Order: sequence, then structure tokens, then C-alpha cells
Amino acid sequence: MFRSIIEERPHWRNTASEYGFTFHTMHGAAYWDESAYYQFSLQQIEQDIEAPSEELHQMCLAVVDKVIGDQQWLEKFQIPEQHWDFIRNSWQTKESSLYSRIDLAYGGNGPAKFYENNADTPTSIYETGFWQWLWLQDQVNAGKLSRKADQFNSLQEKLINRFAQIKFQHLHETLYFSCCKDTDEDRGTVQYLEDCATAAGISCQFIYIEDIGLSADDCFTDLDNHKISWMFKLYPWEFMLREDYADALVDSQVSWIEPPWKSVLSNKAILPMLWKLYPNHPNLLASYFEEDLKNSQLTNYVKKPIFAREGANISIHLAGEQVYASDGPYGDEGFIYQDYHPLPAFGDNFTLIGSWLINGKAAGISVREDKNKVTQDLSRFMPHIIL
Repeated sequence: MFRSIIEERPHWRNTASEYGFTFHTMHGAAYWDESAYYQFSLQQIEQDIEAPSEELHQMCLAVVDKVIGDQQWLEKFQIPEQHWDFIRNSWQTKESSLYSRIDLAYGGNGPAKFYENNADTPTSIYETGFWQWLWLQDQVNAGKLSRKADQFNSLQEKLINRFAQIKFQHLHETLYFSCCKDTDEDRGTVQYLEDCATAAGISCQFIYIEDIGLSADDCFTDLDNHKISWMFKLYPWEFMLREDYADALVDSQVSWIEPPWKSVLSNKAILPMLWKLYPNHPNLLASYFEEDLKNSQLTNYVKKPIFAREGANISIHLAGEQVYASDGPYGDEGFIYQDYHPLPAFGDNFTLIGSWLINGKAAGISVREDKNKVTQDLSRFMPHIIL
């Protein structure tokens, strides 16, 4: 694995406009960066990323199965008690999941280390599934990359196939897609997923989260007061379970993508649970709840809020001293503590691998890099190849 400099495509911004990729630059800084790419060997992809990702996913599902049936663990995961049955029923009836992204620290040598599971509302799927694949085709056709260059990327194909599978549980229903207003990245993500669902033969409609109504009989409705019975929402379950409308979630009889049981799978409390069930697994980092930290042997660790996203409220502690901290709105829900395993550095860039899974099957990777040691929402997205 190495980082290689390459010429940018001369008119890629025009192409981005053509394809509706409006968030390639955010707040004046480059988010999509094609001035370099990361190269992997096929063995690195298959043995160090693909196979471990699928194994880690199954391990995480085993944790969900344990947590769902145990009051103690549901409390540890900060799941509101009034929604325990709602989430438990979602798991026991095997409500369908679409996708997830596992974040890994991997520099080309040794086992990839599992950082966390973005299993509820992962973004950067458009950049991974479509845009970096288009970059590869263009650069090969321009003679900038070898025609033998490939990419670990079956994401779009698997998304369409998965939507087609789920469709048969919802014949003649409209699938609503939703995200919050005033976020180009979320809107772009949802539009891409809507396009994939449409390609699978599903009737789709979009509505912003803020525009969803609630009828007198606890049904969620669109702007024309039509009942919503099937919805993809790019909105976290930990928020939904605490909204004013949370008590209506059961009676609304909506089938959700992602399903309610993802509130356990996407929760960072899963990290110490994994370490309890699979101690010393080569892809895991030692992780603990706060009350267990003093009895551990961790001297260097990362403190993570249970609900944090996009690198918010993360702090790094080395030999008892805090050496890094990020701002954010999280932390009241409690923290977990994970053994400090720094991201690999390529020059002065710290690089994170996002490994995508569709219905539990590895489907491709995204590569993010940053000058900071913690990957955040504006960290650059870099393309990759296999050669």
C-alpha cells in the first residue's frame, strides 16, 4: 500500500457539475482530492480488508443478539427503556438492513484494526460507489493509469441488487427517502441511494425530515398527507428515539431503512462488548466502559462518546495526559475508552479506510485522509486502485 501523486483530470469539476456532485468542495476546502491515490495489492484487499470486514460484521451482529435480550446492556447502550420492545422486535423479526461502513486503521502491513461501526447513517457512499470508479475509468482511458488497474468497488451493483431483494417485501409501496435540510452532502447521499433504488424497480419519493407530518392516529405523512409506510432516513436512531414523535414510532407501522436494531449496531458501546466476547482478536483494539478502565492496563487510549459522529468530542490520552481533543455536542450519554492505535501516516497525512458492506457482504472501500490524527467530516476523500 502506498500513496502516489497523479495529475488531476483537466475538467473533473465540470463533470462533477454534470453528475450533481455539488459537495466536492466544502467551506472553501477540498473534500474530493484526486491529486493523489492509494494503491493496494489484491492480497491486501482480500486478506487484510475484505475477509476481516465480513468477520467483524458477524461479530457485531452477535453483540446485538446479546444486548437485545439483556436489560443491563440496553442501559449501557443508552437505549431509552420505553423503546426496548420496539428495537427487540425489529431484531427478532429480522427487519432488513441495507448497508454499513466499518472504519479501519490499516497501512498495508499487519491486521487492520477496527475503530468503529458506522451502521446506521454512513455517508460518502456516492463518492465510493460511483465517483471514484468514474475517476478510475477516466484515468485509465487517459493513459495515466495502467489498464491492469482495478478497484475494490462493487458497491453500486450490490446496492441495486439489495434494493431489489428488499422490494419483494414491499410490493406496490413507495419508498420515501429523507434527510435534513441545508446539508448538500446528505442530500447528495440520499439522491444517489434513491437512484439505486429506482434502478432496482422501486417507486421512490423524497421528503425532508423537517417536512414529515404526524396524523392524529400516529401515522407519519408526506406533504400531501399520504401515509408513509416505508422509509430510508439519513437520520440517526439515537436522535429519533428522543424526538417528540418517538412515542409514535411503534404505532406508525413504518418499515425503516436502516431498521431500529441498528441503534445497537451503530453504538460505540459495541466496542467494549466486542472486546468482552472476543478478547485479543487480531482485528480488535482493547476497549472498556468507564467503570472498567481503572482495572485495565490501558495507559494510552482514545476517549469516545457513545453517540459521537464525524470525529466529534474525541480525545487522545497518552501516559495520563490529554494530547488532543475535538469539539462537538456529544458526551452527556457517556464514553468508552479504546486502546490508542494511531492511523498510519503517509507523509503528513493520516489515512483511514472505510470498508463498506451491503447486507453483510464486503463491497468496496473509501480512503479518507487528514492532517489531523482524527478523521472528521471534512477530511479529504482520496481514490484508490488495486494493482
